[in-house]
Amino acid sequence: MQFTQGEGQWNGATLAAEEINKAGGVLVNGAKRPIELVKVDSNEFLSIPDATNAMELAISRYKVDFLVGGFRSEAVMVMQDIAMDNKKIFMGCGAAHPQLCERVAKDYDRYKYWFRVTPINSKFLVKVDFLVLDMVAKAMAKQLEIPKLKVAVVAEKAAWADPIVGIAQQSLPKMGMEIAGVWRPSPTATDTTAELSAIQRAGANIIFTTFSSSVGIPFAKQAGELKIPAPLVGINVEAQKDGFWNATGGKGNYTVTVGTYARVKINDKTIPFFDKYEKQFKEAPNYTAGTYDAISILKHAIEKAATLDADKLVPFLEKTDMEVTSGRFVFTKDHDVTWGPKFVTAVGTQWQDGKNMCVWPNNWNGLTYEGTVPYKLPDWVIEYYKKK
Repeated sequence: MQFTQGEGQWNGATLAAEEINKAGGVLVNGAKRPIELVKVDSNEFLSIPDATNAMELAISRYKVDFLVGGFRSEAVMVMQDIAMDNKKIFMGCGAAHPQLCERVAKDYDRYKYWFRVTPINSKFLVKVDFLVLDMVAKAMAKQLEIPKLKVAVVAEKAAWADPIVGIAQQSLPKMGMEIAGVWRPSPTATDTTAELSAIQRAGANIIFTTFSSSVGIPFAKQAGELKIPAPLVGINVEAQKDGFWNATGGKGNYTVTVGTYARVKINDKTIPFFDKYEKQFKEAPNYTAGTYDAISILKHAIEKAATLDADKLVPFLEKTDMEVTSGRFVFTKDHDVTWGPKFVTAVGTQWQDGKNMCVWPNNWNGLTYEGTVPYKLPDWVIEYYKKK
């Protein structure tokens, strides 16, 4: 709860609870019942034992009916086991590692109470990553006439990022790109000038990022300050929020990140949610604000099942097929997010002179969300290659 990711989870849940309670609450077997939110700080960025204690606290002391949240995959693995021991439905809203849902497929009776709502898992994230990377690569090839691009792979040293790094190492050469090197800074690093200098020496044309933690701010800021001649593209959760611009002193201009939300019309729910969130919390929602959707999905299932009993609720959650703020939401057989053009796609956004604009999907399988704008190469990158 001390980081933007936890704040996003609390804020999204707060909006959902306020709206549902204003309408009378959740209809459970003929009676309207209000939602009470309990805030428990897992401190999982810094301590897995703290996350374990937080989960135990939520269940044993606060006697919660449902669990919503979780962020750091290493911690969520342990938190997930505690929830399963207690047969508590746990709606994951932050951790991307595929294993969290693979457990459902391998041991259904034990892990059936786990459902991921946000983000799409690492395997799908990397597919979106590559689609957005391809957009940037084509812009560089077209505008700067670089025949073969060299890509620096930079990912925070965390479990959720490992599959992305592995897939990148396999896939980039197949995409006709050369790997300039792999760098794995700490998720909480405050100085990344050494990595950036090494990346420039390696002759990288593009920097492919995978950041969910606070390292995303100094990396983008210092890349802008040093005018590294390689655009940043990939995942940078810090770049999903409005505070990124001020936190980087505007030096994060042109940063591209994959995320869940942008002020574009994914469906009729997206912009009203985006605007209401921004008005109430003075910032745009990051992907962990998908707790809003998690509670909406829970409400829908509870009202269909007419019970709070976890075992009876699971089949109704599995049949979820509804429009939520991030798109059409359907769970896979292993309780993961269904990804694709007709479901939840994720979006690619770019900071353009103080505004975080949606730049992807832009004619992906014929899909473009209303409000999407063209991608822009950083001006210093254009100047650098024009002089060469």
